[in-house]
Amino acid sequence: MFSSLAGMPLSEYIRRRRMTVAAAELVNTGTGGAADLLGLAVRFGYGSTEAFGRAFRSVHGVGPGDVRRDGGPLRMQPQLRFRLTVEGTTQMDTRLVERPAFRLVGHAARVPLIHHGVNPHIAAFIGSLPAAEHDRLKALSATEPAGLLQVSADVDADYREGTELTYLHGVAVDAETAVPADLDTIDVPAGTWAVFRTAGEYPAALQTMWAATATEWFPSNPWRLREGPSIVSVLERAADFSTATCELWLPVERA
Repeated sequence: MFSSLAGMPLSEYIRRRRMTVAAAELVNTGTGGAADLLGLAVRFGYGSTEAFGRAFRSVHGVGPGDVRRDGGPLRMQPQLRFRLTVEGTTQMDTRLVERPAFRLVGHAARVPLIHHGVNPHIAAFIGSLPAAEHDRLKALSATEPAGLLQVSADVDADYREGTELTYLHGVAVDAETAVPADLDTIDVPAGTWAVFRTAGEYPAALQTMWAATATEWFPSNPWRLREGPSIVSVLERAADFSTATCELWLPVERA
């Protein structure tokens, strides 16, 4: 949720803020020896000046010595302040579903995580599948979530942009279903799912609904995300995919 609201993982924000405060201390203390730099490194959670220097350079692009000597350049991370008002302005067609274990089968690929816009790696991957394969997958669909599915699994815990996730283009079948050898499989354990239905301009309506789950639904309900894939089920769509009716399936548990 932090990542979707702030545009960066929580761990990245902490690293940037830590190095912002460290840079201010370096500038304020002026010249100093290696002992002073080691003390600063330890105070900010690093066991050596080398580790501190690498983290510092990754944020500011220059080393601590350069900043102490020249006063910059610096890339500062201001404090983030969230002012969240839950007003219930977005109508949410939601249901909670208890599902036994099931399987997701289809074609999977490792792709980089991209926060904004269409992921070209996913688009290219889907485009590489022949039309007959889409029809074959639809015929295999045997349980909820229904229809062709867009599955994201093995996502980095901090949702760091550029890290890899497993994307599967496929369908859901019962846990006991035999899977053709040429298809990839993700086994999903039994559990509760929050299902959000949306219809309209694609992907804008789906993205609006996804954001509303974080800003409106979860803060207002006694549920939290649990480990598991997120699934988008495309139930109906226009020929040019300009509009679509979708269901967003999120694995949840009692908070």
